[in-house]
Amino acid sequence: MKIPIARLPLVAALALLAGCASVSRREGADQVEQLLQTRLPSAFQWQHDAQGQAAIGARVTELLAQPLTPARAFQLAQLRNPQIAARYAELGIAQADVVEASRIANPTFSVTAMKDGDAHQISRGLSAPLSDLLLLPSRKRFAAGEYERAQLSIAGNLMNLAADTAADWYQAAAANQIALMREAVAKAADASAELAQRFYTAGNINALELKLEQAAASQARIAAARANADALRARLSLNTRLGLSGSDAARWKFDLPLLAPLPQDDELEPLQQLARAQRLDLAAARRESELLADALGLARRWRLLGEVEVGVEQEKETDGSRLHGPTLSLALPLFNQGQAAIARAEAKLELSRADLAQLQWQVDADVQNGVEQVSALRRIADDYRNALLPQREAVVQRQLERHNYMLIGAFELLLARQQEFDAYQAYLETVRDYWLARVELGRAVGTQLPGDAQAQERTFDAQSLLQAPADDPHAGHSMPETKPASDPHAGHSMPETNSANDPHAGHSMPETKPASDPHAGHSMPETKPANDPHAGHSMPAAPAQKAAAGKHDQQHTDADAKDTATDQEQQP
Repeated sequence: MKIPIARLPLVAALALLAGCASVSRREGADQVEQLLQTRLPSAFQWQHDAQGQAAIGARVTELLAQPLTPARAFQLAQLRNPQIAARYAELGIAQADVVEASRIANPTFSVTAMKDGDAHQISRGLSAPLSDLLLLPSRKRFAAGEYERAQLSIAGNLMNLAADTAADWYQAAAANQIALMREAVAKAADASAELAQRFYTAGNINALELKLEQAAASQARIAAARANADALRARLSLNTRLGLSGSDAARWKFDLPLLAPLPQDDELEPLQQLARAQRLDLAAARRESELLADALGLARRWRLLGEVEVGVEQEKETDGSRLHGPTLSLALPLFNQGQAAIARAEAKLELSRADLAQLQWQVDADVQNGVEQVSALRRIADDYRNALLPQREAVVQRQLERHNYMLIGAFELLLARQQEFDAYQAYLETVRDYWLARVELGRAVGTQLPGDAQAQERTFDAQSLLQAPADDPHAGHSMPETKPASDPHAGHSMPETNSANDPHAGHSMPETKPASDPHAGHSMPETKPANDPHAGHSMPAAPAQKAAAGKHDQQHTDADAKDTATDQEQQP
């Protein structure tokens, strides 16, 4: 390679122009966004210039004004999450590596000045690395492949960010609904404890039964406080993921109710095939293996090539004569013939292929596990929705009817209502787990799931559920108003005692004799342990039933038998 001295200004100018070549970050971002458009429900266009940043605030305000869905949450994360800028900064680094690989090393200019008395000898030289020039096409190809792999890796990181955002949304939304349910259960327990206090004041229950009710209420309040703390923590985690703080973090609302599980599951084998084609980390691993195989070929082909420099040199002698000619600097491969470089390239290729095989196996396993988890949780949610929830609702309705006929006390009705709320909470948790499992399945597949196109129904809204119907006297767990303290049976289903001579005055039931039987003519059945709805519960049985249990006379009148038959017909 000869570079005449006369052409040095031209060479310098070309080198200067090459050094001033700009790097387009928008081009690389377009490639990443193209990878995301077919895989995410809400693709976006990244802007790092001033004009793009100015539009972010308006878009954030627009999104916060709408109920927050998982898709809108990811749109907010795209605008505000610092990880987005960090990922695109990594893309800029990879693109800079491509530009650097397409350049050869700068030429070297040398000057030597020697003096012999009054005479001077000056030598000038210019050399360039020949090895860089020979390897330039391979280096450019390798750098372009690395840039493509970086794009796949960055797009995969953004896919994971979308999955993490959706998971945080489902966690926070479900925690919000569960906190409402726990608050409702706590109110029911407080109402039951308040009623127990009234019964204790009236002398109808003992101190142990009162403490059991109060302990149950305290436990329910603790559970409600813990649920509220979990809801706040989940919302904070989601806000952190979205890059929101201050008033922006407090003003948005969830898009509720939660979506019900999909009616059909995705098939395993098609999802595994889809994952092999769509997983970006799998594509990046394949590209890495290809690049390392190419690097091994280069190491073998150029194993004897060391540092090689060519150039020209001009020398001005002391007598004024000038000499010039080419120069060559060559490293002789006597001791190092590239054995280590080849061994290193072979080991890297083997490691990459092993990692690729492991990742392919892991992808299939992740998809299979995700499909099984989603299917199991969908079946559990269906059992809650189609069986347990209607059953609990029916129990509450029948207990309400029994309470209206004074067959049970308020404790039993409150317990049924609490158990209904517990069932609703368990259903919400199952729906949450279902969608979390589906998010992880989508992460394992690497793209939108085919089943996402199915029509989706809503679950119940916890807030509307707590607005109980008006005909339920215990809706919302408000307790009945008590009568004056002089009436020991205020609020009870037991008859009011008006005179000592007539223990059943005011009853519609016929008066029974002898008067020594204080419960003659009552329709309340004897409470037995097997029929105690509070067996095994921390909540005591209704005091009115406990006071009457075991005190009935064996000799009932005909009217008593008729009333007992009527009571049995009212029981489920």
